[in-house]
Amino acid sequence: MNSPEPARARISIIGAGPGGLTCARILQQHGIAVTVHDRDPGPDARNQGGTLDLHADNGQTALREAGLLDEFFALARPEGQEMRQMDLTGTITSHQVPEADELFKPEIDRGQLRTLLLDSLRPGTVRWGHALDTISGPDEGPRRLHFTDGTSIETDLVIGADGASSRVRPAVSPAVPGYTGVSFLEAWFSDVENRHPDIAELVGQGSAHAADGERGLFAQRNSGDHIRVYLIRRVPADWIGASGLTAEDTDGIRALLLGEYAHWSPRMRQMITENDGLYVPRPIFALPVPHTWEHNPAVTLLGDAAHLMPPLGVGVNLAMLDAGELALALAHAATVDDAIRTYEKTMLPRSTRTAKTLEGGAEHLLSAGVPDFDSDNGAQP
Repeated sequence: MNSPEPARARISIIGAGPGGLTCARILQQHGIAVTVHDRDPGPDARNQGGTLDLHADNGQTALREAGLLDEFFALARPEGQEMRQMDLTGTITSHQVPEADELFKPEIDRGQLRTLLLDSLRPGTVRWGHALDTISGPDEGPRRLHFTDGTSIETDLVIGADGASSRVRPAVSPAVPGYTGVSFLEAWFSDVENRHPDIAELVGQGSAHAADGERGLFAQRNSGDHIRVYLIRRVPADWIGASGLTAEDTDGIRALLLGEYAHWSPRMRQMITENDGLYVPRPIFALPVPHTWEHNPAVTLLGDAAHLMPPLGVGVNLAMLDAGELALALAHAATVDDAIRTYEKTMLPRSTRTAKTLEGGAEHLLSAGVPDFDSDNGAQP
């Protein structure tokens, strides 16, 4: 089969996260039809997670191309760029405070960003409740998408924007993410100025980090007077069950943590044990480095589906940069095949460089110093 012209192609994006939605928005800006399929039954089916910073040289670049940069700045929190490094007593040892006009990487809640992108799309672009099962058909296309509800569709281009557990990835790569040996345990704090004022003072308007070499803590201010704290520990991926606990056993997990963090000050332990509700385990996985694949004329990947890395401030930014570059390649190429080649020629080397820089980086969050992965591709936490 000859590769179709993008304007005449049936383009299917799997995953309605920031990367998939950014790609869809820019394609529509260039008059190219696209459909997004997502496993969630609707846009409000689950919490979208905490806050993220969008960098001027990647995430914001994609939003500018999408025509949404002004709307982003209206929602973003520049004060969220504040970063505190603390010792185990809660004493600040390093303090980065943004200038009044600093906009290099302002924070925005993930849910707010997703809503901004969703609202920018044409009605009906996202098909909710469409969980991809498998992909069939010849490599040269067209491909057939088989969904778990028993339905299927034929498409000329499959874009895997479906994250760490991508169902598209097996169509081009046998690689699967591996556990890094480091796990996050998320704790939520609500109405912090009234209910948790000491924690609000500790964290400030942005983020705060502390570690002792074996365990760490990373706290982030979110909008709506919320704070999320991530307890960072070197543990087996199944540590909760191995400890004889369940994820719902908040008291049991809290007791275990109090023992592990016993030498931290009572002030710091507030962020470990006074959370509102359950703890949420988040083991950290990463794809092998490098992760590349043989070119396929009808399937490609972006974001975590293509280059899952430790969560050190680059994931969403690279996903949105990938999305913008792929959409522009499709807008300007003669065929879908040509567009994928153009996109992957830039994306794969960039993601390989970044992944090599961040390989093993989750371990750095356990060190007392501030992690710094500065590079020419904007890989900064």
